[in-house]
Amino acid sequence: MDVPYVVKEPVGGARPDAPVVIGYHLLDSPRTEVALAAALPLDGLDAWRIYLGLPMSGARGQDLWPLLAEDAVLKVYEPIAFGALAEFPEAYGEIRSRLGIADGVPLGVLGGSLGGAAAQLVASTHDVKAAVLVNPLVQLRAAIDGISASFGTPYQWEEAADEVAERMDFVARAGELERTAIRYITGADDMADAIIEPVEKAVAELGRRGATVDHHVVREMGHALAEEPGTEAAPQTPHAREVDRLAVEWFRGNL
Repeated sequence: MDVPYVVKEPVGGARPDAPVVIGYHLLDSPRTEVALAAALPLDGLDAWRIYLGLPMSGARGQDLWPLLAEDAVLKVYEPIAFGALAEFPEAYGEIRSRLGIADGVPLGVLGGSLGGAAAQLVASTHDVKAAVLVNPLVQLRAAIDGISASFGTPYQWEEAADEVAERMDFVARAGELERTAIRYITGADDMADAIIEPVEKAVAELGRRGATVDHHVVREMGHALAEEPGTEAAPQTPHAREVDRLAVEWFRGNL
């Protein structure tokens, strides 16, 4: 297995029947599994906390800027998000075996930004009881259009990218997520069109379906959860500390 990971044992001590939370980092800071484990350690949670590196990033990081300039959707967002989904069963199975975690323990996911999309893909295809999504990518088309517009270079959508956008529209796919209790956390200073508005749509759609869902907004927080460069463990910022508190609260109540 070549998926890098960081493990934190349950607060009550290592035991096979403790729940598990799988965490996926951002492409922004914190942009590695090590940095996310420091930014959002889920302090006080009596669960295994396993932070997985995303493909093409984390400990396997590469220079993504040329690929983003060439085709952000097909060269970066699709292979990272769906690569994480493809890697998940083997990676989780091997880590469980190494740590002696029992089969069938309650599973939660934590993800930020593109890592939030990876977390939603896992939740849509596996038995995930609870999720915490921080400034998550909820609708790929909205995210790409909002980010590319901020750089003054609109993305040119073609058929292959359209298909990826459909697969990464978690408002349209809300029916696949309604069995998972989801808490969305967004920064008040994040991009409205790319992040906040799609989250609001997802919350409304999941609420309409009777799902367990809520949304918290952290004042004065932008997209990142750690100081640059965001590759190594660093002191927790006040915003990350509040996100961590909200995440622990949700997992304790729903995992």
